Amino acid sequence: MEKYDVCIIGGGPSGYAAAMRAVDFNKNVLLVEKDQLGGAGIHHGALTSKTWWEMSREAYQFRRSSRSFNLDDPLYSFSKLRSVVRKAAQERMEMLEHHMNNLHLNREVGSFEFKKGVAKLISDREIAITNNGHSETIAADYIVLATGSRPRKLPNIPIDEEIILTSDGIDKLEKFPKSMVILGAGVIGCEFATIFSNFGQTKVHLIDKGDRILPFEDSDVVQIIEKNLEDKGVLIHRNSRLIDMRTEGGIVVYTLEYNDGSKEEFRVEKALVSVGRVPNYEGLFDESLGIDIDQRGIKDDKTQTSIPNIYAVGDITADIALVNVGELEGRYAIERIFGKPSRDLVYENISTIMFLAPEVAGVGLNEIKCQELGMEYKMVSLDYGCISRAVAMRNTQGFIKIIVTNDDEMRILGMRVVGEHASSAIQAVALLISMNKGIEELAELIHPHPSIIEGIQECVRILLKKSMLKPSVMREAMRFVCYKDKKVEVVKY
Repeated sequence: MEKYDVCIIGGGPSGYAAAMRAVDFNKNVLLVEKDQLGGAGIHHGALTSKTWWEMSREAYQFRRSSRSFNLDDPLYSFSKLRSVVRKAAQERMEMLEHHMNNLHLNREVGSFEFKKGVAKLISDREIAITNNGHSETIAADYIVLATGSRPRKLPNIPIDEEIILTSDGIDKLEKFPKSMVILGAGVIGCEFATIFSNFGQTKVHLIDKGDRILPFEDSDVVQIIEKNLEDKGVLIHRNSRLIDMRTEGGIVVYTLEYNDGSKEEFRVEKALVSVGRVPNYEGLFDESLGIDIDQRGIKDDKTQTSIPNIYAVGDITADIALVNVGELEGRYAIERIFGKPSRDLVYENISTIMFLAPEVAGVGLNEIKCQELGMEYKMVSLDYGCISRAVAMRNTQGFIKIIVTNDDEMRILGMRVVGEHASSAIQAVALLISMNKGIEELAELIHPHPSIIEGIQECVRILLKKSMLKPSVMREAMRFVCYKDKKVEVVKY
């Protein structure tokens, strides 16, 4: 029986990161993957959907330019665009494979091995691996579970990945549908609504059980996203509940019930069900092993499961399901096993981006969460119209918002940026949050000019009451408020 220091099950972002960190410790490492290296993060998730999004942005900008010259909207070939997406995924996977397959050339101590197959724990230190009818059992001192997640399916909806799809079925489409309904108005649902509406060849319906999409985000963020979707023809079904979805004659028929009790039936070509993801742990281990799980995933204490030498990282756990979080957890787990992490595993300073129109980037808490936690805070926001770079780009839709503690220290709690270059604007603040710092460090930095991040500096100077533009004058473009005693009050400045 082959013996390893650590076996990582799952070759997605979390598992690959864990394996490469174990290599750093010069250990004997085994990585097992049952399907495609890179997992959903490459093939049905972040990379592919964002490739679609990038192309859709270009398509939308070209459509707008065409109208300026009185030209008809161009038509896009879904199959040709899909080939670009597939190529992007293939390039990334081949790069990982090349790196992995050539690791041994530079290793003097320890070893790395990759096995294709389905893995199952038969004890806390033994794993059975099956591939094409061949089975073997290996032993490992430590095991890291990183088998990811899959789209959630609802029992009353006949998902066939051809007419009624999950995100895994997008790649199977042969052409742009003339109409599509998306069930779920969270991040993924809104991203696909943005993608398909950007190309302009699909009438998109979006089902939202509440009175607005993205219910976890602040209303000022949501208002911009909703307006842009509706301007592109997206029909948002607000305050609606899906009571039936079926296929008839190759099309989708769905019925909604609204808060007032009325019902309405709709017919579209395709449906996309986007109601979250579920962890992949079925068949991974026997219940008798004693690994604690719940409906959200494997329970863990900073990546360590209820079995001391078994760790779990990424989407399979009950923590935040993001690629960057999974990679962080994968590295952290290995550092706990073979060393001592230089810093604790915290989730408060995790940067996120929503690929919408415009893009939305954030870090830390928003106002909704602060109020839920009963925290008092100060908030300042600055419209893109006040930022020279946005004016130069001729794209001033969006804003920057910073939230700090309501005290003299003004420790940064969170930030949101809505607009062009949003994802590149949040890193300095993310670092300050991780360091538990206040805002003074940002106030006097010399930022490149013109740049979007100059807007962050102006927000900070507003909080310090030494800004160039005064919110008492620029009331339509700037906000400075204080949340105290469960009330929002305008700060006079």
